Formats: sequence, structure tokens, C-alpha cells
Amino acid sequence: MEKQNVTLALPEGLLKGARILAVKREQSLTEMVQKFLEKEIKKEERYRMAMKKHKKILEEGIDLGTYGKFEVSREDIHERG
Repeated sequence: MEKQNVTLALPEGLLKGARILAVKREQSLTEMVQKFLEKEIKKEERYRMAMKKHKKILEEGIDLGTYGKFEVSREDIHERG
């Protein structure tokens, strides 16, 4: 995979904390940022796919096996015993 350099402008405290975290994880700052971005992109893709799947279910409905007939009366549903 071809890599490309980028320049980021980060607050000094955030950058210092990120460097410390990278050292604790035995990673470079580049590796840590790369893994974070990969994780976020995958999470977004999973969300998009789940939303697409659920939207399809809502549009098509779910077969409940009633064949469009509801054979329970309102009184039966609300029967208090």
C-alpha cells in the first residue's frame, strides 16, 4: 500500500498525550493514528450496512405467518382476568 504524508495541526497537550499513549502501546504515533482511522472507517461501514439492512426490512415488512388476517379481537387482547 502506497503511503502519503500529511500534516496535522493538533493542540500541544493532545499531541503530548498521544505520544505518551503511543509509547505505552509500543507503537509509533503514525501506527496509532492509522489503526484508529481504520477502526473508525470499519465502524462506519458496519453501521451503514446495518442501516441499509434494517431499512429494507422496514420497507418490505416481516412475514408473521398471519397471511394478512388478525383473528384476535380487541376485547380478547384487553381482557382482564
